Amino acid sequence: MKEKIKIAVIGCGRFSPSFVPLFKAHPFVEKVYVCDEKRERAENFSERFGVDIIDSFEQALESDEINSIAIFTQRFKHGEMVIAALKAGKHVYSAVPCSLSVDEIIEIEKLVRETQLTYSMGETGYYRAAAIFCRREFAKGTFGKFTYAEAHYNHDIRNMERSFRSSGGDEWRKYAGIPPMYYPTHSTAMILSTMPGVYAKKVIALGFSGSPRTDIFGVEGQNLYNNPFSNTTMLLELSNGGIARVSENRCVGWKAPETYISQYYGTDGGYEFSVAHHSLAHWDPERPGKVIMEDVTKELQPKCISDVLYSDYADTIQKIADGADFYDTVPIQPVERLPEEFKGIRNGHNGTHHFLIDDFCRAVETGKLSPTNIWQVARYNIPGLLAHESALQGGVAIDVPDLGEPPEDWEVLWS
Repeated sequence: MKEKIKIAVIGCGRFSPSFVPLFKAHPFVEKVYVCDEKRERAENFSERFGVDIIDSFEQALESDEINSIAIFTQRFKHGEMVIAALKAGKHVYSAVPCSLSVDEIIEIEKLVRETQLTYSMGETGYYRAAAIFCRREFAKGTFGKFTYAEAHYNHDIRNMERSFRSSGGDEWRKYAGIPPMYYPTHSTAMILSTMPGVYAKKVIALGFSGSPRTDIFGVEGQNLYNNPFSNTTMLLELSNGGIARVSENRCVGWKAPETYISQYYGTDGGYEFSVAHHSLAHWDPERPGKVIMEDVTKELQPKCISDVLYSDYADTIQKIADGADFYDTVPIQPVERLPEEFKGIRNGHNGTHHFLIDDFCRAVETGKLSPTNIWQVARYNIPGLLAHESALQGGVAIDVPDLGEPPEDWEVLWS
């Protein structure tokens, strides 16, 4: 057995409390440290979770005791911190996104390839029910040749203000104005993860600059990014000839479900989702020109939703909008592979947190790649960064670079 994981969690904000208990409980982890620029936050975590404090990110990098780093800091810091951690010889788990810079993503790929260290990004979209379902049915041939898909991340600023205030203080509005396409991976991952080896070749995007939140968007210098857009939509030309549309909306009258594939079509079948219902259609071999339509909701919704959906639809969709299924796993998710130690520990993002932490820990232990490795992550992240440039230029087409596949001798977990 390899040396057990001794990990420093950097950033004690509103997101990382969901993950410290999972790191602590995983059988491959020996010790967990926490670190925050605001000492009182780290002290609070230390008391709540029974973990030690490391005084700074730099000390964590210099420590011979710590062999892994988990990054839960502000989004614009992720890339530089991942690079620093890899250069210090540490395995890295990073919250999304990977980076706000294409050059940093290229540098991370180079470092991972050279060092053979684990890099795993916590992309929840990979384990959401619709992604797992479409991945399975695509592999079975149900859809035939892929043609078109749509994915969305509707996360209104009114539901994000508390988080930005927590990390940004009085200057929170400057950080809240981050371009929507700098945070695209929840949407792109759901589509691209369903088709092995497929990547974006070209992107065209348009942005919405009419947000009423002019304290955040739309005024020169109003935010750190000089970003006018609260909402952006991109079209991707994929390497297999298909087309994907992704919408990232931060000023929209919608709460939940917030991240979803709404449509996924191939030449032989299609999947659709709306609020609570999941449907699969495919051509009927015995009736030319007809399709077989299946309701697959029970496999893709948690029991707390599917058990009452059809008897009390109006009340159930309101519960979904209020986040009723946020912490629950669903039947299609492979919960049987999770460590026994995770049972009873709070989950999140539609039951995906447990899988993401298990992936990282197993990747470090086995030397295999996490499914959300840097080569996949680059395909999820880079198109969004270039989409913002396209939108700023009124929708010009931009070629998307691809960093290729992992080394042939580096196996991916669960493949």
